[in-house]
Amino acid sequence: MIGAFPMTVTSVRAPRHGLGVSAAPRKRLSHRKALTIFIGPFLLLYLLFYVIPIGYAIYQSFLTVERVGTFGPATTVFGGFTQYIAVFQASDFWASVLRVLAFGAVQVPVMLGLALLFALLLDSPLLKGKKFFRLAFFAPYAVPGVIAAIMWGFLYSPSLSPFSAVTQNIPFLGADLVLWSIANIVTWVYVGYNMLIIYSALLAIPTEIYEAARIDGASNWAIAWQIKIPLVTPALILTAVFSIIGTLQLLAEPQTLRSFSTAINSTFTPNLAVYTTASVPNYSLAAAFSVVLALSTFVLSFVFLKVTQRRAFA
Repeated sequence: MIGAFPMTVTSVRAPRHGLGVSAAPRKRLSHRKALTIFIGPFLLLYLLFYVIPIGYAIYQSFLTVERVGTFGPATTVFGGFTQYIAVFQASDFWASVLRVLAFGAVQVPVMLGLALLFALLLDSPLLKGKKFFRLAFFAPYAVPGVIAAIMWGFLYSPSLSPFSAVTQNIPFLGADLVLWSIANIVTWVYVGYNMLIIYSALLAIPTEIYEAARIDGASNWAIAWQIKIPLVTPALILTAVFSIIGTLQLLAEPQTLRSFSTAINSTFTPNLAVYTTASVPNYSLAAAFSVVLALSTFVLSFVFLKVTQRRAFA
């Protein structure tokens, strides 16, 4: 009878040196090989074209050129912080930094405001022909900055513009307006790029939120102002950081417009001052300019992120 003989269960353990244990190290090893294959080329290019040039620029910024006598041979020696002292004494360079900061304080909010407006229009259920408008808004970004500056330079020039009745009365290339003429070019080129980032963030918002808001009686304006804009704030912060970095790196547009305007000098923007200094050539001073400019960009972006994060969590 079954009840007369109690049944015992014997646990069976897998051998310690079986296939189940040795497969894990092999799998980890194969994963490491895959990571090396896929990440290795990126790391190599990253080191060759980013880390090493930055390190060499920092090294170059600590060098200086000395001559024995007036016409003696030039020798490159370690100069310590000599180049950095010259940077902080260069009033033209710091004037160009203040100029682009004023440029960014006006241009960046205007550009991001237009990008947000266009993104909201594309996301609106009332807009027809969204594919056409998405392409039309983004198309200027496909134009290289130099080509855009040449095109707008012809439009600004009184003797070349097809709108000579306007350009002869408004000096777009004069000393008072040339900075804002450059701001118009930058806005025209990059508003579509920033719009696409914000529009992608809008598409990631669950539609159930909109449906619940409409059930509660919210209008399209209320949904845009109270739901869409707060939810795409991280995308706005991201585009703002990109724009701050791009503002301090302004080079192509003013360099190209120098052919159309005498109001743009060789130190009009920080990057233009670096380019002019390197063309002398004074590579060590140009490297010091670049290092200080990079640190200033990092500090400004970091402070902006901290301020925006505090307001977001307040």
